[in-house]
Amino acid sequence: MNQEEYARRIEEIRGRLYKTAYLYLGSESLAVDVVDEAVYKGLCNHWKLRQPEYFTTWITRILINECHNEQRRQKRFRPLEEIPEGATEDYDNLPLKEALQRLPKELKDVVILRYFTGYTLAQTADALKIPMGTAATRQRKALQILRLDLEEEGQHESNGRVSGFNAGN
Repeated sequence: MNQEEYARRIEEIRGRLYKTAYLYLGSESLAVDVVDEAVYKGLCNHWKLRQPEYFTTWITRILINECHNEQRRQKRFRPLEEIPEGATEDYDNLPLKEALQRLPKELKDVVILRYFTGYTLAQTADALKIPMGTAATRQRKALQILRLDLEEEGQHESNGRVSGFNAGN
């Protein structure tokens, strides 16, 4: 793959990459920075990609690694106590977003790729470098936890049941 082909393929999926980074980091500016860093690292190493049909999962894996690196940097340099109370966007206050942030990393990775980025189960497994059966199991576990968490959240807020969350996808 040459640099022109690389640039063309990046442009085709840039929106998906940004969406993924935003879901991991919860900040537009951090998401843009991390996507740029992942694209740069991918460009520097695109010649190492032996199977171009796996380009999307390959660059997504780079992006996920960069998101994790940024999360580690944020924990070191910005303690939670220093974040102003009203600094989060409305999206960050959604029960699903909060529930997603509470999931263990390996379960959250699967949910973000499957339901927010639109990857198939096979693409998700490839991007995370795990067997497809493991991805399916993690997906099931994550959706069970999210359903319970959201139902509990709904009961606390309205003493009713949260509906509209379908774990059968």
